[in-house]
Amino acid sequence: MKTFKKGSKWLYWFTLIVAVVIIYKVLDNFTGIGLWLGNLLKVLSPFFMAILLAYLLYIPCRKIEKLYRKSKRLKKRARGLSVATTYLLAILVIIIAVNILLPILSESVIELASNLPGYYDNAIKYIENLPEDSIINKEIVQNAINKLKEIDITKLLSLDNITMYVEKVVGIANGIFNVFVTIVVSIYILLERTEILKYVRRLNSSLFSEKRCNTIDRYFVKGNEIFFKYISSQVLDAIIVGIIMSIALSIMGVKYSILLGFLIGVFNLIPYFGAIFAVIIATIVTLFTGGFSQAIWVVIVLIILQQIDANVINPKITGDALEISRILIIFAVTVGGSYFGILGMFLGVPVVSVIKMMIDDYIERNENKKIYVDT
Repeated sequence: MKTFKKGSKWLYWFTLIVAVVIIYKVLDNFTGIGLWLGNLLKVLSPFFMAILLAYLLYIPCRKIEKLYRKSKRLKKRARGLSVATTYLLAILVIIIAVNILLPILSESVIELASNLPGYYDNAIKYIENLPEDSIINKEIVQNAINKLKEIDITKLLSLDNITMYVEKVVGIANGIFNVFVTIVVSIYILLERTEILKYVRRLNSSLFSEKRCNTIDRYFVKGNEIFFKYISSQVLDAIIVGIIMSIALSIMGVKYSILLGFLIGVFNLIPYFGAIFAVIIATIVTLFTGGFSQAIWVVIVLIILQQIDANVINPKITGDALEISRILIIFAVTVGGSYFGILGMFLGVPVVSVIKMMIDDYIERNENKKIYVDT
């Protein structure tokens, strides 16, 4: 018995030493592991994008499938027909957007880039003619404009440079292949979504107890509801805001109104900070193209419309999907943006919402236990 205890003790210390050596080697080769993980994520990125695409198209696909199932002839093929119809409609929307919106936006961008030198000269003349007692500090504004002039936007937006940027980031061939894989995998996910969910639930039930399975299933359903409602509502809100801003700026006679409205809509996808960035960009462009007085009016109108969106439109669309404080939203956007860029700023909010839901449940369970013990 004593020999067994001694052997167990030596086995314990041996295991501990081996674990320490492994941890040391892992940390010592942290750069290599980081590169390996980076390459793995790069390889798996089309599959992640496929899941996201299938996730976005799930609701319209399900509704179209219900319509097909009402027909006796099409009932057996409803799933396949609904997926095909959903993708055809998505392609149609993209084609319409490309043919109508893209030419206007590209024309505005090219015109803005080519006119920048003239806008710069006008701004300098305006600043030089300001009175000495003006509330605007000439030196600060002139330094800011000089820095803007150093940026050769025409050169940055040239076709050669854009091609070079694309090749450096993803590679043209690799990008086309990834898009193809994303579309194909997303189609299979939508076609086989019932089987995938059944398999996940079977795996869940084999790994955990029934009580834990029910908890995980509840978190999955609630988390899915939060994510989809947030994403769909934010995209819808961005479209509405973009249209309203474009109309408002057009009525005011602001140059590049559609381009600015489109940018404001895109930036509006980012909570809090997006609205601030949008107002700054629109004000700077209007200051160059329409002068100081028009820029002031643009700031006033955009702030009023942003407040209407924040207090009336967005709450009506989003509802109670996000029951978290503004502090947590700002925290989610900041941390998500720092680690995962624009996508992190957008998805950080629903992620934090799900984490908060789990923490609230944990606190509630412990409070109920204490109440039960006390009674």
